[in-house]
Amino acid sequence: MRVLIVGGQGMLGRELCELFGADHEVLGIGMPEFDMTKPGACEKLVREFRPALVMNSAALTAVDYCESNEAEAFSVNAEGAANLAAAAAGVQAPFVHYSTDYVFDGNKTGPYIEDDATSPLSAYGRSKLDGEVRVRQRAAEHLILRTAWLFGVAGNNFIRTIFNAGRAGRDLRVVDDQRGSPTNARDLAAHTRLLIESGCRGTFHLTNSGSCTWYELACRVVEWAGLGVEVTPVTSAEFPRPAPRPRNSVMENRRLREAGLPPMRHWQEAAREFVGIIAVST
Repeated sequence: MRVLIVGGQGMLGRELCELFGADHEVLGIGMPEFDMTKPGACEKLVREFRPALVMNSAALTAVDYCESNEAEAFSVNAEGAANLAAAAAGVQAPFVHYSTDYVFDGNKTGPYIEDDATSPLSAYGRSKLDGEVRVRQRAAEHLILRTAWLFGVAGNNFIRTIFNAGRAGRDLRVVDDQRGSPTNARDLAAHTRLLIESGCRGTFHLTNSGSCTWYELACRVVEWAGLGVEVTPVTSAEFPRPAPRPRNSVMENRRLREAGLPPMRHWQEAAREFVGIIAVST
């Protein structure tokens, strides 16, 4: 099977390319060689490669940058997604698209389910929500996967930042009033394949099990790595950022369970394994 993975050089894209490349013909592509914001470029790429499956792991994810560059965020996260979805539909290929916890405002007391009302707080969240809407409109055969707090071996992420700061001997101040589910990119890729092979369609939440605050995650990273630095909890108000963050980013993977598929492993197992990997490679 031919699989087209847009964003193939990113944190998740590399995991997808490695996983699907083991037994499929994979083309992983991204900026600057390919511009998904141009409909003609998307149509040409899909027409020439003729994939049986199209996956979009590309996005403008710098949340604070998006806040002051909203037009660019919508160009990539909404228009680009729509262009790829339409191109996939043109060759009757299912389209897999990744979205985010930022489509919610974080005011719900418990975990969000797939049918909960969306209400993004930031430009990034609005652009990703618009991307979801456009994908549903352009590709009947779609699978939209909302994930959160992603970490992986390729690129920067919160766990790597905490590890590097701790190794440098810097004490840390980390927000303790935002809660979510840290998610391993490799686990996300594996469960994506499971969903595809099970014929799932529609919108699913897909995160590692359990939840924590950023402060709790930082404490575990420092503990597992034996870094010996102090981690102090602070409020979001004490650590202001240009873009507002949802305080509750926990998403129940309800449709995964309803499909009869196993949950992703607990975030602590996945994160501790990752800390071991970066400790050896740093």
